[in-house]
Amino acid sequence: MQPSDTTAKSRPRRARWRAAAILIVVAALGLAGFSWWQGRAVTQSAVRRQAPPVPVTVVEAATRDVPIFLDALGTVQAFNTVSVRSQVDGKLTSVPFQEGQEVHKGDTLAVIDPRPFQAALDQAVAKKAEDQAQLVAATKDLERAKQLAGRGFGTQQAVDQQQGRVDQLQATIDADQAAIESAQTQLSYATITAPIDGRVGFRQVDVGNVIHANDQSPLTVITQIRPIVAVFTLPQKNLGAVREAMLDGDVAVEAYDQDNGRKLADGKLLLVDNQIDQATSTIRLKARFSNDDDRLWPGEFVRVRTEVDTRKDVVTIPPPAVQRGPQGLYTWVVKPDSTAEMRPIEASTVDNVAIVGKGIAPGERVVLKGQSRLQPGTKVDARTEADASKVAQTPS
Repeated sequence: MQPSDTTAKSRPRRARWRAAAILIVVAALGLAGFSWWQGRAVTQSAVRRQAPPVPVTVVEAATRDVPIFLDALGTVQAFNTVSVRSQVDGKLTSVPFQEGQEVHKGDTLAVIDPRPFQAALDQAVAKKAEDQAQLVAATKDLERAKQLAGRGFGTQQAVDQQQGRVDQLQATIDADQAAIESAQTQLSYATITAPIDGRVGFRQVDVGNVIHANDQSPLTVITQIRPIVAVFTLPQKNLGAVREAMLDGDVAVEAYDQDNGRKLADGKLLLVDNQIDQATSTIRLKARFSNDDDRLWPGEFVRVRTEVDTRKDVVTIPPPAVQRGPQGLYTWVVKPDSTAEMRPIEASTVDNVAIVGKGIAPGERVVLKGQSRLQPGTKVDARTEADASKVAQTPS
C-alpha cells in the first residue's frame, strides 16, 4: 500500500512544477516581445530623427506703415469740353486743324469768308467819318450863332437850335462808333479760334460748306484732358472716413485700368458731392489727375482707389503665409532651432499684405511655401525666396 501512497503524493508536486514552468516560459516570451517592441520604437524614432529636413521658403515678419484704401469703379471725364460752333453765317474757306490735334487757346480752327463782314466794317467807319465832318461844321455854326446873339444880331432860339444840332451829331457819332465795334466783332467771328487748350475731335463740316450760327452740329469738339477728372461713387457708410481724411489734408487717389492690373495715374480727391443719392445710398466723388502722359481718356472706365487712412508701425507678413484651420487663422513659424511651430494669429488682409494684430513678433520667420509637409516639431531647411530662386537656377 505504501508505494501507492507515495505515487499519489508526488502527483500534485509535479503539477505545481509544470504550472511554474509554463508561467516562466510565458514571462520570458512577454519580456522578449516587449524588448523587441521597444527596440523597434527606438529604431523608428532614430529613423525619424535622422530624416532630412523639409525645405521651405520663409520670410521675416516686418513692421511697416500700411495705407488703407477704398475701391470704386469710376468714369473718366474731360476737365472741360467745348463744342466749337460758328457765331455768324458764311462760307467756310479754311479749316487748318488736324483731327485729334493738340491745340492751344487762340489757335485758329476755321475761317469763314470775311469779305461781307469787312465791308460792313468799312461802311461803319465811313459813316462815322461823315458824321464827324458834319459835327465840325455844326460846331462852327454854333460859335457864329453865339457871337451874333451876343452882339444883338441873332436870337437865343437860333443858338439853342444850333446847340441841339451839335448834340445830335455827337450822339450819331457815338452810335457810329458802336456800329464800328459791332462790325469788328462780326469780322472777328469770321476767324474761329480755340477757346481752351485741349484736343480736337472729328471735323463735322468741310471746307466750302455754308455754316450758320444756329446749326445743331458743331464744327468740332475740344476736350481738355490735362488735367482730367474721374467721377466715382462710394457707399454712404464710407463718407465719414473720406471726410476725416479730407480734414487732414489732400487725399491721395490712384487710378487703375478696368481689370485693376495696371496703375494709370496718381491724383488727389477734388470734391465730395453735396448730397447723398438716397435711391442707391451712395455718394459721388470727383478726383483730379494731371494726366501729363495722356493715360486717362474721357469716357474710360477705371478702378479708383482712395487712400483714407494709414496704419502706422504694424506687423505684416505676405498673405500666402496665412493659413486657415478649424480653430481659425494660423501660420507656420520657424523657431531658432529650425523646427516648425503652428502659431495661431489674428490677421486681416489689405491689398497684398496681411496685417497681424496678434501672434507674430517683428523679425520672426514665417513659412511662405511648403506648409503642406509640415508637422509641429518638423525639422526644416529654411530658405528665403532669393535663396530658393538661386537653388532652382543652379544646374544639377
